Amino acid sequence: MRIGPYTLPNKLILAPMAGVTDRPFRQLCKDMGAGLAVSEMVTANSRLWGSRKTQRRIDHRGETKPCSVQIAGANPVMMAEAARYNVDNGAEIIDINMGCPAKKVCNALAGSALLRDETLVARILEEVVNAVPVPVTLKIRTGWDTTQRNGIAIAHIAEQAGIQALAVHGRTRACGFSGEAEYATIAAIKAAVSIPIIANGDIDSPEKARRVLQQTGADAIMIGRAAQGRPWLFRMIQHYLETGSLLPEPSISERRDFLIGHLHRLYEFYGEHTGVLVARKHIAWYSKGQRGDENFRRAINGATTVTEQLQLVHAFLDAVEENAALAA
Repeated sequence: MRIGPYTLPNKLILAPMAGVTDRPFRQLCKDMGAGLAVSEMVTANSRLWGSRKTQRRIDHRGETKPCSVQIAGANPVMMAEAARYNVDNGAEIIDINMGCPAKKVCNALAGSALLRDETLVARILEEVVNAVPVPVTLKIRTGWDTTQRNGIAIAHIAEQAGIQALAVHGRTRACGFSGEAEYATIAAIKAAVSIPIIANGDIDSPEKARRVLQQTGADAIMIGRAAQGRPWLFRMIQHYLETGSLLPEPSISERRDFLIGHLHRLYEFYGEHTGVLVARKHIAWYSKGQRGDENFRRAINGATTVTEQLQLVHAFLDAVEENAALAA
């Protein structure tokens, strides 16, 4: 899989997710086998670039290259300036968000709302591609709603504008995350253009990953929600694609190491107060489905210090390990 001058080590990409794909999580997923990890979206509104949130989002120190940064906005000139700003701050690939279905983004006529205006799409893509010397990629949905599936038309616009790779979430904006992903639509988009296509949506297992690659003909796959609390999914998928055999799920001891390592990265990156707050959702994802997980999450949400949070995590995992031993 190539994006401009970059040859990725495999076909596995971590999707950009607001509030999730910060530097600690991106690097963790890369360590676990993701060939590329796209950052949380950075707004094109320059008035917000000095905020602590944006400064964290453009922090790529120590991250395995190439660094891909997603930008969001609806003004072509502002988007071009945002691309230049991020390249100046270490971005080696610029990704344009035209796939986010969130109301907050769409109400600003950005994200997937842009799919309703193909002329504006073309202007944004051309401005951004011409503004920076690095590859520009694009993430879209199949359309605004089921009556306006214009993914193929957008793909042609992207190809003509010089977009280096196109990620397609197999749903319309109106579908949100409900229903099944439209892999047939992704396959039609792949057949219509020559640029690399990345299939996204509902890929949550090694078997599903291979099936989606075969069904769509995509050059790569993008994994989002399925990696939350399960970053080792990338390692499992890569092994299956290479060998045809399934790796076992990590042991409880291994999961403890992954979680504790992730938490320490969060504490270091955000500082104690914010790190503890950010860690709560990751702990909830890691512990989901385990016996006593609801009571554990309530306790975690009440913890305010690193020491207290880690003590609760270790006690919970000790109980999980003990229960597993008794059941064996």
